[in-house]
Amino acid sequence: MNNKEKTLAIVEDKGRLVSSEIVASLGVSRQYASLVLSALLADKKILRVGSTRSAFYVSLVYARKNPDILPSSLKKKYTNVALEEHRILLEVEEQFPQLFKLPENIKSIFTFAFSEMLNNAIEHSSSRTIVVEVCLREKKLSFVIEDTGVGVFRNIQKKKKLVSETEAIQDLLKGKTTTMPKSHSGEGIFFTSRASDSFILDSFGYQLVVLPNTNSTEIKRVTTKKRGTRVTFEISTLSDLHLTDVFRRYTNLTGDSDFGFDKTEIRVKLFTMGGIHISRSQARRILVGLEKFKIILLDFEKVPLVGQAFADEIYRVFQNAHPHIFIQEENMTEGVKFMIDRAKNEAKRG
Repeated sequence: MNNKEKTLAIVEDKGRLVSSEIVASLGVSRQYASLVLSALLADKKILRVGSTRSAFYVSLVYARKNPDILPSSLKKKYTNVALEEHRILLEVEEQFPQLFKLPENIKSIFTFAFSEMLNNAIEHSSSRTIVVEVCLREKKLSFVIEDTGVGVFRNIQKKKKLVSETEAIQDLLKGKTTTMPKSHSGEGIFFTSRASDSFILDSFGYQLVVLPNTNSTEIKRVTTKKRGTRVTFEISTLSDLHLTDVFRRYTNLTGDSDFGFDKTEIRVKLFTMGGIHISRSQARRILVGLEKFKIILLDFEKVPLVGQAFADEIYRVFQNAHPHIFIQEENMTEGVKFMIDRAKNEAKRG
């Protein structure tokens, strides 16, 4: 039996111990004991609770029998210099062993969402520091990633030369929106928000709130202005959602697909600016960037009426320019359906 096997046997026998007990039992140096314990942690054979001098190690059986010893949250602050999201994820997993108890589908969603949002903060925020917090309470897994940088909406507004932060949020919701097109696809926020039960982006007085379970998306103005960007993600640990389900809904949907990001959903109400007679210019605002997709789903929930020019811009002008794109609609009132059917018929006549 080698020292790694001996160490595992000692931990499983005692259930809970500190590194000095391994040093005494094996007659090895503290540094060597630390290496052996780290190897067992990497193999997920044992768990570490706490950090630095207060850390102790427990067997998996002991952790299951004594769940209260595991922390319910972890919060860490990083200096944004040469950070790599995969290294931080490994550190979080090591110091927050509750993650190992999650169902595999939830663990996969967390790994994807946390990595994507942390990478955004590292590469886009220009923030000196980044704070991450992970929490598991009452069957709810959540994380917060917070910076004090340029702000996600302001950054998009500036780089894409948009009129307002509201327009930046509208672009963000389409997917494939990025300020670094050479190195990023712009899909991270789109898919992360849809893999959650609740997703909130908070930056300089604007909030984007996405609640996939109720099919709700809102743009809010808030009085308490968050400097930089705060991402809040939450999902139930009992959810049966799989990451592949999320991707499958928006990718590889057409016969000539290359497993790319094919489909986007547009909530028309977010572009109305309070008006019910939607103009041609508002239609053009919706359509910006949508030529990248093969399927466009327009959700007309809470839109009582659209104008003739709005419908014509989408179903004649845009559709004629991009005949390969399939446009779908849902949640239409009778008034909206009448105007859209009329525009489609007019387009057929040429």
